[in-house]
Amino acid sequence: MLGSDKAAGKAVGLPVHVAIIMDGNGRWASRRLLPRFEGHRRGVEALRRTVRAAGDLGIRYLTLYSFSSENWSRPRSEVDDLMGLLKRFIRNDLATLHGENVRVRIIGERASLEPEIHGLLQEAEDLTAGNGGLTLVIAFNYGSRQEIAAAARHLAQEVAAGRLDPAEITPERLAASLYTDGIPDPDLVIRTSGEKRLSNFLLWQAAYAEFVFLPILWPDFDRAALETALSEYAGRERRFGGVSAAGPARHATNA
Repeated sequence: MLGSDKAAGKAVGLPVHVAIIMDGNGRWASRRLLPRFEGHRRGVEALRRTVRAAGDLGIRYLTLYSFSSENWSRPRSEVDDLMGLLKRFIRNDLATLHGENVRVRIIGERASLEPEIHGLLQEAEDLTAGNGGLTLVIAFNYGSRQEIAAAARHLAQEVAAGRLDPAEITPERLAASLYTDGIPDPDLVIRTSGEKRLSNFLLWQAAYAEFVFLPILWPDFDRAALETALSEYAGRERRFGGVSAAGPARHATNA
């Protein structure tokens, strides 16, 4: 039975916050001799399945890495396809998400976005702001290093303006300047496709997260794959820098 005990040194159950790096759309399409767009389109279907499953399973926060700040360097045609899918997803799925009591939050840099995209993202947040079910966090035009740098700039400006004492800059103060202010740190980060890296995703927030890397390509991700990751997570022991319930770890300073 999945629980929610997060005390240091104890096994854990159901995570409050799951973050997913949705990887493998292009490879999924290539293996089937299909255009990359078809992989991205099937990836949106996997996104829908995952949001539904997360809500059914009782996960409170689900963060999806949909488009990184580095993805703009992809071929223009692919970027255009991805923007088109984003627009269709919001236009077609927003009413459904709202009806299912899902709250949508967007993290990422918005100032440089074209007005239509910016407006759609704002509409999704505004419409669902009062919902109390699953919080769906979409990381769009997101890069964690850029996020941390922006937070540091903000704090530096506060110091320069005399509104903040440098001694008051704590991890908590910096975290409050990140896009994710008000969102708990992820308990579990899942990456599909078999790759084992963070790719500039939630570097600060994932400091104590558990990681599960699945070989499945994102378009094939479904409830069963999510439950596989949750089961692996449930067997982990989270210590948050402390020691194991069985005693101090040997030959390690931060085990």
